[in-house]
Amino acid sequence: MDQLRILVVDDHPLFRFGLCQTLQQVPDVEVAGEAATGTAAVAMADSLQPDVVVMDLNMPDFNGVEATRRIVRTSPHVGVLVLTMFDDNESVFAAMRAGARGYLLKGATPEEIVRAIRAVGQGQAIFGPAIASRLLGFFGNNARAAQMEAFPELTAREHEVLVLIAQGEGNAAIARKLVISGKTVRNHVSNIFSKLHVADRAEAIMRAREAGLGEN
Repeated sequence: MDQLRILVVDDHPLFRFGLCQTLQQVPDVEVAGEAATGTAAVAMADSLQPDVVVMDLNMPDFNGVEATRRIVRTSPHVGVLVLTMFDDNESVFAAMRAGARGYLLKGATPEEIVRAIRAVGQGQAIFGPAIASRLLGFFGNNARAAQMEAFPELTAREHEVLVLIAQGEGNAAIARKLVISGKTVRNHVSNIFSKLHVADRAEAIMRAREAGLGEN
């Protein structure tokens, strides 16, 4: 098997060092570089053109979702495997929308991480057991499908925004969770109000909760 060239991205030096040390013991894996920020990750992915980027989500400048989006946009052949502590729906689906091919939690064993790297390097999609269960639960939830049908006039992104509004989130929190700008959130909120024929946020929340949106 040809060697897979890996870029490791994590802002915690000890974790990054330990992961690199582990990967360097794997015969078919070469650690081509390390990065501690989103900016460095994008720049190094562009210059090194690795086969796989192992990407943390929480970083000091822009996060791993945005870094993944930029890398995949300029180098679609580079596979991104998210390795993070975050297992919430927003993080998982934001990473998938950005183009990540895999998603593991940091509790994964070295063997699981190496197996996931190989899978992503071969163009496969792979998720850790906890994430796979979450995805199956999400897509297998008929109630959620019914909720989507409640407001067919909304786009998928507008529906996401409406769900977060129904959960009581403000525009700034929605922007962070969906990794979009505040201006974009305001535009979505305005479109939602117009399409649902509601006058304000309170009325939108009432309509959404009547349809079962915003329930955890």
